[in-house]
Parts: sequence; structure tokens; C-alpha cells
Amino acid sequence: MRFVPVSSVWLCCFISRHFSSSLALSKFPKLRKIPYRYRARTVEQAQQALTEYLHSTRSLSFTLSEHIGKNSVVALSDVISKVEFSTSNFFRNFQKFLRYNPIDEIEFFFESIGIPPSEINSFLSRNELFLSEDGNILKVAHVLFTFGFPWNMLGKLYKEEIFSIFGETPDALTARLKDFREFGFDNVSVAGICLAFPFVLGGDDELVGRIDALFDDLKMVFLDFGLASHFEWNVFSWCEICRKIRVFYALGCEMGKMGVLFGTRQNVFLQYSEEVLVQKVDFFCRVGVNKADVALLLLKNPEILNYDLEIPVITVLGFLKHIGLSKEQLNFVGLEYPYVLGRNKLGNLPNVMRAVDLLHWFSNKILNGEHQLLTDFVCSPDEDLDYEFKHHLERIKSAWNHKYKMGKLEFLLGIGFGENVSTMKVLSLLHGSRVELQERFDCLLQLGIEFCQLLKMITLRPGILNQNPDMVEQKVNFLCKDMGSSVQYLVVFPSYLCFDLENRIKPRFRFYMWLTEKGVFARDYSIASIIATSQKNFLARLHKVHPAAPKHYLECFSSKRSSDSDQET
Repeated sequence: MRFVPVSSVWLCCFISRHFSSSLALSKFPKLRKIPYRYRARTVEQAQQALTEYLHSTRSLSFTLSEHIGKNSVVALSDVISKVEFSTSNFFRNFQKFLRYNPIDEIEFFFESIGIPPSEINSFLSRNELFLSEDGNILKVAHVLFTFGFPWNMLGKLYKEEIFSIFGETPDALTARLKDFREFGFDNVSVAGICLAFPFVLGGDDELVGRIDALFDDLKMVFLDFGLASHFEWNVFSWCEICRKIRVFYALGCEMGKMGVLFGTRQNVFLQYSEEVLVQKVDFFCRVGVNKADVALLLLKNPEILNYDLEIPVITVLGFLKHIGLSKEQLNFVGLEYPYVLGRNKLGNLPNVMRAVDLLHWFSNKILNGEHQLLTDFVCSPDEDLDYEFKHHLERIKSAWNHKYKMGKLEFLLGIGFGENVSTMKVLSLLHGSRVELQERFDCLLQLGIEFCQLLKMITLRPGILNQNPDMVEQKVNFLCKDMGSSVQYLVVFPSYLCFDLENRIKPRFRFYMWLTEKGVFARDYSIASIIATSQKNFLARLHKVHPAAPKHYLECFSSKRSSDSDQET
């Protein structure tokens, strides 16, 4: 009995969606002028008229004309909206419209081969409307379709290998497909392999060795080890299995040397979806495991693919004790990183480990065979439950803007903050959506601030995450290039990022430098002392230096907007 993978369900959904698109026509706003009960029939008539037009008037083969007509509902709805609707004469009206109003055939073609309508414009030429003006793409599509490629999946090949595949001559492409059969595969399997690995159709001489190595691996896996005998022989299942194999090549597995390991780990490709593989790969990469090591970890320990690494709840101190931290080390974590304490999801564990600066240590434990630590930790319902956090959480969930607030909370938990009252205090001072906060956080990381240090900075000054990334970069550039400091200074003075660059930081620092050049200052002041001092105290300090200094600063250096409230929000 053959194993039928999840792809068969996906295939049924795909076919259902493809052939019943007219049933969902209420979603097309351009068809609203047509009464709902006539929409499906109207689209069917338009598809029939378009097919006849492409075949009879534009001289395309009937089969290709039908595929274009049946698989371009979005483009077709646009044309339908321009034709006068009539329950009795719409078919003739649509035929007449096509006769006197040329359509962009290439747009219809692109949609029919599976390119999303939102992406089609990037592939369209301003000067070409007719397929006959670029006849090669139609010839190549015909070769691929005749060989066994599903028509509405050709867009995948077009998007990934425009020039190397659709710029190829039909004869050369046919010869290449026949060469692949020499490895022992039939048309169906070759089509599935090419859809998963489009580069093999490219014809680049520099890739010949890589292509041969790939097919050597696939021949060993599918034919020698018999993987092909365990699933239905159709293009979609071949493509799905090959896409799973591609996940491991993307991690650094060398083509030509993985056949035996893949062949002896068939269940990895039969029992688990590509989504599951990608999720597990993402988790262990976030834990800090090298990509190549992740591939071997999953292949040699396939039981990991059954682990739920997202939803289970852990207590941070309890888990750290579980994986081997001593009592003294746990006390240190509690004192040094109190904002990570409490409960969190296992899916956030990689950033929790970053937050307590234990990521490298933990990734080594995983590689040393202790991956089971991820699943055998049990958290009791009330363990490390912060009731004040729970109270605040209930208030958030009942608020009118709870989705917005929960998004911010999920961001904080995601970067390593725990379910504790400290996290709620930080949350109350953050402005922006979850996506915006993540962009600002990533900006600060990319500037060179260490992860664990950045969380400390956020705890001390949550407002640093309220800054526009462009402005943050400008402030950091001024700090490093003009003030002669480094990004690391932000760890001790995170408030620097919250002061206005033009109205506070630049004028004060430049006046300080001017006074230094004049030999007026008798002592050095830190950047924090220059920037953070209130306007009143700053002017008083200048007056002590020289009675005329405050007036000169206000007239020649300070912006009229400069004040203690000049902080970014």
C-alpha cells in the first residue's frame, strides 16, 4: 500500500480552487455591477469567448487558448467590467469587445501560468501586448506543458529562471529534459524535480557538475532506496518531496553526498510537511546552532520533528535549572537579568537565552545530544506565576485596543522579557505596533549593540524603542563620528537616543567643543553630563564658566525649540 502524503490534500484544494474560482466571484469588486446570481455564468461565457478569440483570431492552439482562458479570472474580470452586461447578449457583447479592443495577452498568460496578479506588472513590457511579439515564451511553455508540467505552475519557473529557461530555445530545452530521463526518471518525476529545483533547467554550463550531483542524490534516494514507492506518482507529490529535500541543501548539505543519509531517513520526507521542517530549522538556527549542524541534527534525530517547540510554557529559572545551571548561577541570572524571570513560551526560548547571554552554551548542549531537554521539562500551573502580571494582562485583554497592546506584549515576550511586572512597566511606555517595535529593535542590533545589553537598555529607558530607525542611525553616526565615542557608550547612557538631535545634542556638544577650543573649560564633561543636564542647570553651568556664555549659546548655537522637552516620542 502506498503512502499518500499531505500533498494529496493540498492538491485537492488546489484543483478545487482552480476549477471553482467562479464560485468565489463575489470577491472581485469589478464584477459588482453584475447581479450575484449571474456572475458565475457570465465568467464562464467570458472564458469561452476568450478561448475562442485566442484560438480563432490569435491563432493559438485550442489547448493553450483554453488554459489561458480558464486560469486568468482576475485579468478577465477587468475586461468583463468594461463590457455591457446583458443576460441574453453578454457572450456576443464580449466577443465584439475583443474584436475591437486588443487585450494584453501577456498579462492573461502570466496569470494563467500561476504568477500572482499583484506581481505581474513587474514582468510586463510596456511595448508588447500580444504573445506573438514574444513567441518564445509561448513555445517554451508549450514544450514544458507537453512534457508534463502543470500549466498553472509554470509561473514558478518563469519567476525564478526568466532568461535561462524562457529565453532558451525549445529544442535545447527538450534535449535537456530528455537528458534528465537518462538518470532513470520519467516525465512526471522530472517535472516535479524541476519545479523544486528550477536551476536545473537553466542550461548554465557552470552548473553542470552541481546538476549531476543533485540527480545522483535523487536517483539514490528515490530509486535505489525506494522512496518513490511510498507516495502517489504525480507532479505535485514529487515536487513536494523534493522541496523538503531542498530545505536541507539550503542549510549547506553538499549535493552528491547526501543520497545515503536522505535514503535512510525517508520518514523525514514522508511524514513531515515542509512547513514543519522549516519551523524546526528556524528554531535551532535561532538557538545558535550552525546551519549545517541543524541539518545533521534533524536527519540523525528525526524524533525532534515531533517536538512542539512553540506553544509549551516554561518558567525561565525552572528551565535554566533543568538544563544544568547551578544555584549560584541561577541567583546571578535573577540579579543580573530580572526582566527575563517568570513564564514564557518555549518558542521564545532562543531569545531568552540571548537575553541572559547563555545562547552559545545552550547550543553546545543541543549539539552534544541533549536536545531532549527541550521536551522533558514540566511546568506546573502555578509555578513562577506573577499574579500582578496576570492582573495587568486581564486588563489589557478587556481594553478596546487589546489587539494593539497584545501585539506589543508579544513583541516583548518574543525578545526575551518574561511574564513579570517589570515587563508591564516597559510595555506601558512603548509606542508603536509590534512590527514597528521589531524594526526599531533590529535597527539597534544592527548598529552593533549586543542582544543582552540591548534588553538592559530597554529596561532602563524603554523610550529608545520609540525612535524612528532613520533618526536612531543619525544619532549614532553623530555619536561615533562627531563626538568620538562608540556605540557601546549607549549601554551606560541609553537616554542619549531619546534626546532631539538637532535641538539638543548637536548645539550643546558643538558649544562645548567651541568652549574647549577657546580654552575656557577647566574640566572635561561626559557626553551624558552635556546632553542630559536640564536646560536651567546647563545655562547655570555656562554662567559659572563666563557670564556671557549663556547668551552666546542661546543666540549662536541653540535652536529656538531647544528645551528640556526636546525628546523624541
